[in-house]
Amino acid sequence: MELLMNLTINGLATGMLIFLLAAGLTLIFGLMDVLNFAHGGLFAWGAYASVWFYALTDSFVIAILGAILTGIILGFITEKLIITPVYGNHVQQILITLGFMLVLTEMLKVVFGPNQIAARTPEFLSGSWEVGDVIIIKYRVFIIIMGFLVFGIFQYILKKTKIGLIVRAGVMNKEMVQALGINIKNVFLYVFITGAALAALGGALMAPYSGVIYAEMGMEFAILGFIVVVIGGMGSFPGSLLAAIIVGITGSYMAYYVPSLSLAVNMMIMAIVLVFRPQGLFKAKG
Repeated sequence: MELLMNLTINGLATGMLIFLLAAGLTLIFGLMDVLNFAHGGLFAWGAYASVWFYALTDSFVIAILGAILTGIILGFITEKLIITPVYGNHVQQILITLGFMLVLTEMLKVVFGPNQIAARTPEFLSGSWEVGDVIIIKYRVFIIIMGFLVFGIFQYILKKTKIGLIVRAGVMNKEMVQALGINIKNVFLYVFITGAALAALGGALMAPYSGVIYAEMGMEFAILGFIVVVIGGMGSFPGSLLAAIIVGITGSYMAYYVPSLSLAVNMMIMAIVLVFRPQGLFKAKG
């Protein structure tokens, strides 16, 4: 029982980290119809920025805010310089964002060095609770709470606010929104920046969770992020959450029982979803 509980909590925590990455992809694709393969690079830059700010200030809050700011800046640069010229062309989007992903990865090595960097957990989130025979690590619970909190905030914004109404209207009919006097290009930019900030937040939370960060981590998590987006349904926020939980828990159990198949099983789940429900778990047909 103790083992199952720990594996489930680990899986939920990993799932929430993947969700933060996939949520940005979902927002960007859902409104902008953009396939951004550079998203994992923003995740990695968020991790590195948080470790750097934490070492500089010894404040975990400032580290998180610094990572989000880094994501916003890089998101702005990416949208203006990389994405804007290739709107409407998925093939060009894939090629140029994959190339930019490699640039972001190599720039991490130039700025911070090629070696792994240790990431420490803040003191107030260190340690664990003992509930009966089950040991619950505090930081993993913190990640789970943060994941659900982000989901709740964005669900509220998308469903209950004027900004969310504009975003959802833009998804349905961009021309109509433009005709109402709303600059859809600015809406695109803000959505892209928000997605980049979510990716950076995910990287910042990932750093203490894994204990070390490295330049290639962005590519590894980007693969999981796209698996989640495909399973959940392109453009579906609740779908991304459910799919991230499925991928996280499945990966956690497989990593313990059959480590060599941990990624393959998630790929298999994605393949099954594509065969029987190509639009994803939550995406409506058409």
